[in-house]
Amino acid sequence: MDNGLLCSQAVKNLTPILEAEATAPGAAGALQYLHTMSKDMLEKPSTWIIGGDGWAYDIGFGGLDHVLASGEDVNILVLDTEMYSNTGGQRSKSTPLGAVVKFAAGGKNRSKKDLAMLAMETYGQDVYVASVCLEANYGQVMKAFAEAEAHKGVSLLVAYAPCVMQGISEGMGCSMNDARAAVDAGYWPLYRYTPMTDLPSTTDEEGFVHLQQHGKLTLDSKKLKGNLEDFLKKENRFNILTRKNAQVAGELHHHLQDDIDTRQAKLKKMADDSK
Repeated sequence: MDNGLLCSQAVKNLTPILEAEATAPGAAGALQYLHTMSKDMLEKPSTWIIGGDGWAYDIGFGGLDHVLASGEDVNILVLDTEMYSNTGGQRSKSTPLGAVVKFAAGGKNRSKKDLAMLAMETYGQDVYVASVCLEANYGQVMKAFAEAEAHKGVSLLVAYAPCVMQGISEGMGCSMNDARAAVDAGYWPLYRYTPMTDLPSTTDEEGFVHLQQHGKLTLDSKKLKGNLEDFLKKENRFNILTRKNAQVAGELHHHLQDDIDTRQAKLKKMADDSK
């Protein structure tokens, strides 16, 4: 019951047998109940914890960290709007450099907390991690969800989530264009991290099992194709500071670009070391 794909296939194979047995004269009540009410009992239970960045990065991080360290077969999906969207757009630890939000009227002057990288570096032995964006790469999202579900342990998916509070200049109806621009500029990287426990291990002469020294990182956004300023101009949370104080905005955007370049280089190295 710990393999979802095998369970689903088994249900398909068992369904006609259950139908025949449950409708036969004198069929046991349990068979009839299973056939009519509870076929889902044969499926592998899939447990998901879903929340926003205010919870995952800030007020609920202690609980999140406890789950990451638990080793339980549970999946976590973080919908990252980069602010407290449901309570008026306040700053969170996910808010990026230069963004103007409540409690950061002059533009946030500290780098964003990198939750996915933190999980990889702290719990990389047995936690699956992915950074995804549905609007930018649907196929990569589907791969990440399938891999997370197949992983026997904790999985963390951090998803870029366009939000009305970001002030997308073209409107939420064009949020797909905004999300693609974020990925193209490297503002939001796409990758999937397979932990050491899911990779082939070796056994020494004394029978001890040795895991690989590193997990495997697949960088799905290898090449940056866009310009950061072109993306920032699409959102009022960045534009408002440019209008108020162009010099400060330019400095913060420059530091943001440095952070992006440093992260991209690190991800490339991790991907190369995984080969």
